[in-house]
Amino acid sequence: MELSLAWRLFKRELQQGQLLLIILAITLAVLSVSGLARVSERLQVAITGQASQFIAADRIIDSPVKIDAAILTKAEDLGLKHVTNMQFNSMVYSGDKFQLVTVRAVETGYPLKGDIELTSGKTKALPQAGEIWFETRLGGLLGYPKSIELGNSEFVLSNEISRLPDAGFNPFASSPVVLMRMEDVAKTGVIQPGSRVTYLYQFAGDEASLTAFEQSVKPLLNSTQRWVDVQSGDSPIAGAVKRAERFLLLASLMGIALACAAIGIAAQRYCQRHYDVVAMLKTFGASAKQIRLLFGTHLLLVTLMGIVLGLIGGVLLDFGISYLLPPEIAAYSPPLTRPLLLGVSTGLISAFMFSAYPLMRLLAIPPLRVLQRQLEGLQLGMWLHLLLSLGAMALLGYLYSQSWALTLTVVAAVLLLGVLLSVLGFVMIRLGHSVGMKTTNPLQLALAGLRRRARQNAVQLVGFSAALVLLLMILALRQDLLNEWQKQLPENAPNYFLVNIAPDDAKPLNDFMTTKGIVATDIYPVIRGRLTQINGEVLISNEQSDAGEKGRVGISRELNLTWRNTLPANNELLEGHFNQAADDVSVESGVADRLGIGIGDKLTYVIDNQELTVKVASIRAVHWETLQPNFFMIFTQEALAPFAYTSMASFYLNDQQATNDQSTNDQSTNGQALSADGTPKDAVILALIQQFPTISIIDVGAMVGQLRQIIEQVSLSLTLVLALVLLASALVLIAQTEAGMATRQRELAVLRTFGASGWLLRSATGLEFALLGGIAGVLAVIVAEFALYLLKTQVFELNVYMHWPWWGIAPVSGALIVALLGVWRCRQLLSQSCSELLKAGS
Repeated sequence: MELSLAWRLFKRELQQGQLLLIILAITLAVLSVSGLARVSERLQVAITGQASQFIAADRIIDSPVKIDAAILTKAEDLGLKHVTNMQFNSMVYSGDKFQLVTVRAVETGYPLKGDIELTSGKTKALPQAGEIWFETRLGGLLGYPKSIELGNSEFVLSNEISRLPDAGFNPFASSPVVLMRMEDVAKTGVIQPGSRVTYLYQFAGDEASLTAFEQSVKPLLNSTQRWVDVQSGDSPIAGAVKRAERFLLLASLMGIALACAAIGIAAQRYCQRHYDVVAMLKTFGASAKQIRLLFGTHLLLVTLMGIVLGLIGGVLLDFGISYLLPPEIAAYSPPLTRPLLLGVSTGLISAFMFSAYPLMRLLAIPPLRVLQRQLEGLQLGMWLHLLLSLGAMALLGYLYSQSWALTLTVVAAVLLLGVLLSVLGFVMIRLGHSVGMKTTNPLQLALAGLRRRARQNAVQLVGFSAALVLLLMILALRQDLLNEWQKQLPENAPNYFLVNIAPDDAKPLNDFMTTKGIVATDIYPVIRGRLTQINGEVLISNEQSDAGEKGRVGISRELNLTWRNTLPANNELLEGHFNQAADDVSVESGVADRLGIGIGDKLTYVIDNQELTVKVASIRAVHWETLQPNFFMIFTQEALAPFAYTSMASFYLNDQQATNDQSTNDQSTNGQALSADGTPKDAVILALIQQFPTISIIDVGAMVGQLRQIIEQVSLSLTLVLALVLLASALVLIAQTEAGMATRQRELAVLRTFGASGWLLRSATGLEFALLGGIAGVLAVIVAEFALYLLKTQVFELNVYMHWPWWGIAPVSGALIVALLGVWRCRQLLSQSCSELLKAGS
């Protein structure tokens, strides 16, 4: 009987539109979460997939020895593709010329991701047996021979390499690269017991299999073996990918927060409209159990409808967005399972936890309300509502993002917004008494309306402010991320690096650059040295620590050291002062944290078999992804003056410069055409190689171009997610303005009865909504600045600064947007006569 009554009442209220608001809110919740989750996951997978071309695979195991064959068997069992590569240094000979090279020996199937870039174009092919592909600068150093000797064998030089997909960026690795087949290594006789060889095991496959592989294999690796992916720091795109993924997660959390706000508003409005119904049911003898079953069934049916509609909308949203994406991003299609499950979980958790307190108040309505309309039953327990709401938001946020930093930041912002609204509500009620019911002009009538609906307005401010806060946060972070990437990769970013510059070559090189009209960046001296002691405590290697030796673990390899009198542009001073005394040294923050180094510590280095002790004067943050020379340690010139050094520099060479130079230096090109991206085949680079044969030239133009392509895709991703959050915010604002329509309708009927003109009512309504929007804008700026401080310092590692224009733009924009929405939603009520309003409200 109870279920039958519940179903009849449900159908009646559904036909009358009584449940549409809460269905819309749950639909919005599920659509926002499932749609944003699907789109953001597609973008994350696409960005990571594109960035994986920087390491030619999805995952890599870097090892100095061969790994256990069982690991490769595990990869095959999971359906992963894999190839094995070797890397080692050796000398090559051509006649009486010789050169140290880095040999890459690869198996068939390399590269798993990306292409090998030859001077003749991109390819996935490999050298034939007995052939070697060589980096262009090796040809210049050896005079472009037809063949070279490597160990005991002679190889034909068949193709020139512009860039390998996993070449990375290391301006200190000055040896040219040659590529050969793995099966040709044995006949060279170069690899002997004890030879220093790096084995690179590359893997590619779907994300689920890669995750399972990582979980089973990574714990088996020892301290000399490394697990590498696009976020490990080995790729120059690592920082950009990490920040982009965090942004996408944050945007989806914004969708969850908006959805929760919409459901809370809708649930409270639904329960308020049924206070009289519950009072009448109790008056006619309905038991508490029957009433709980009645409204519990309504909530369940509404939730299921909202979930189904939201899931359908989320899938359609993903399909629609995928048509707008570039083909290289749309081609990635992660499974639907997680977004669908997340959507269902969001609908169930948010609907019941955000509806619990309003439903408790509804069920506690006393029968006496039939005679005394002011009775509302349960008045206490707001702490329970706050606890349930924040708990639901935190649970959903963590389930989605798996990041407590992001989740707690959103929760902290909500708490701050709640505190500000409580203070504001108290102030509005106190000040409102002085206004009373004066209605001589629109402003007084609007202020009187704000006072009469102080509680309702506080709820509306939650929705308005939350939407504006989220918009401000997304806009600010998107712009800051794009600006950060633009700073790292400006239009004239260096695309050539010069290393191994002897001191005697510095002036001739400068003259050469001046003659060619090329402006080089700073020259960095480079000295090799090993850190051996910290505060007199001798450092040991990881291997020694694993063997049981006691001591402070340090860096077991030589470092590239430099000197500078001023802080490099891509460095940020975190602590101390930069190199003022002769024995000062500046340490990169990551190394400082890893080794436990602080300001004032004494560091001892061994350089050319001599000890050098310096004092830590500053700690720096370094942007490693800038594709510029960066150093762990920077000294003063006085400290490193006794030691021999070489230098490095970088410069930008555009196509026009290379073309102009080629027209006047055809004799130096050996008849070779200028490549479109300014590779070393152009006359300027060849002339530089011939005039300075000991200087190594590293071309990073192709890498910069690929990096810019990734950044453009990330930028598009941020824009699309911003558009989705804007849409969700607009829906919340519309739902919020709907919440007060019934009360407003009764008030308009009374004011019409007492002779208020249409102009007065329209102006007062617009002003009331404008005041709400302006207040919401001020609150949004305060909360957004607070949340951005937490996000930038704890999550995104961005510079913190105040957004002063917001203090004028946000209140004005909030006032205009909310006023337009409010007047648009009230347009029918404002156009009705007194009798029509009374009939509609009866």
